Amino acid sequence: MANFPNTQFEEDPKQGLCDADVIVTLRVQKERIESDESSLSLEEYSNEYQLSQEKLALSKPDAIVMHPGPMNRGIEISNEVADGKQSVILKQVENGVAVRMAVLSEILKQ
Repeated sequence: MANFPNTQFEEDPKQGLCDADVIVTLRVQKERIESDESSLSLEEYSNEYQLSQEKLALSKPDAIVMHPGPMNRGIEISNEVADGKQSVILKQVENGVAVRMAVLSEILKQ
């Protein structure tokens, strides 16, 4: 694994949330889970890994929540967290559009 100064890797999701500054959830590929009999069911996945308000409370009070989208609400992230005061997901999307526009503008200038 790469060496990132001041960064810790944790396998236990709840332990990983403790004192977190930023939490980035990833999109669950439902189509893969539903077609793979050896994987967790969506319900099992949600119970184990969903970022809920209870789990978010383990992080720092000013921690921010990010998600690259599209979101599967109720699976990888609860509605309360996605729409909560710590969520910067909509700002993340807005900034992503501006960054892509700037990159395309620079590419087209060349």
